[in-house]
Amino acid sequence: MILRRLARPLLAAIFVSGGINALRHAEGHAKAAEPFLKGAFDKVGDVVPEQVPRDPVTLVRIDAGVKIGAGLALATGRAPRLAAGLLLGSLVPTTLAAHSFWTIKDPGERQQQQIQFFKNASLAGGLLLAVSDTHGKPSAAWRARHAAKDVGVAAGKLSRKAEKRANKLAKRAQKALPN
Repeated sequence: MILRRLARPLLAAIFVSGGINALRHAEGHAKAAEPFLKGAFDKVGDVVPEQVPRDPVTLVRIDAGVKIGAGLALATGRAPRLAAGLLLGSLVPTTLAAHSFWTIKDPGERQQQQIQFFKNASLAGGLLLAVSDTHGKPSAAWRARHAAKDVGVAAGKLSRKAEKRANKLAKRAQKALPN
């Protein structure tokens, strides 16, 4: 319990501060993200609904809002699994847009972007742990499987009980009929 109360804010801090920074400097972030967004929309643009904004500044602001909101939710323990999932969903495109080290020719800059890429990969690992953290309680999938099993057992018992009762009534009816 104490570990979670300490770890969640530590993990969330980078997202909240990054989201605030992105809101303050949305145009600069949008300029950096534009090549990635253009390539992404060129590849999957026909699948993306019209209602999804294509303007890089708007997308940066939405992403910043997700980072701030989900970061605060994770830090305070409000729906931490959902918050971690949202942060993970935000982290992947951010990492690909901002730290695509494999496209950089300059060795120094390439190394810096590679460090940032792997830092984000490490954050993704922490978020995956947070997404799967059930506070020591069984997961929803485990509970669903066991509930289904319990329903099956109960249904089997009920079926056997109904069959016995039907057999009893059939015997009574048989006795009541004249030969």
